[in-house]
Amino acid sequence: MKNQLLLVLGAAIVVVGASMSTASAAPTASSEAASPTLLSLPRATPAGQESLFGHIKSLARKHGRWEMRFDPALLLRGATAAQAALEDTGSSDVPNDSYTLEEGHRLLLYVVSPSATVTVLLRGLQPIEISVPELSRILRGQNPNHRALFDRANGLGYWIRVGDKYPNRVLSLDQQYHP
Repeated sequence: MKNQLLLVLGAAIVVVGASMSTASAAPTASSEAASPTLLSLPRATPAGQESLFGHIKSLARKHGRWEMRFDPALLLRGATAAQAALEDTGSSDVPNDSYTLEEGHRLLLYVVSPSATVTVLLRGLQPIEISVPELSRILRGQNPNHRALFDRANGLGYWIRVGDKYPNRVLSLDQQYHP
């Protein structure tokens, strides 16, 4: 009886956890012929690595490596989002059940792997993988490949996945859709 209860409880936790994910830009299809679809983010992160949400302020080649300045934030949902919105704005109304909490705006320095997986959204919310140098140019207001970018103002946040070996390079950057 105890084992059955634990099994049911474990299944309920998996279902609840799966239903709380957020859609993002990362494609799930590995085949070029398949149409890319939105993936739940943040990406699964192996033990020792970390996932962070926030806004990229700059990405540039410096000292022979890619350096990114990143402003971390919390992407809140549910009752936590409503309470934070109430404390910040005086209203607990949270459109689309998410609220971005940004405390301090301190820009952290991250080294980005030149082979990092970078995913951005095109119009129609179509995800596409691009290179680190192309993202750098997009963040500077350029569009070198004339893509139909969904977020031309660079206002959307990104999920970054940080490696577990020094210098703890960023391994992936995925643009998060946020209405």
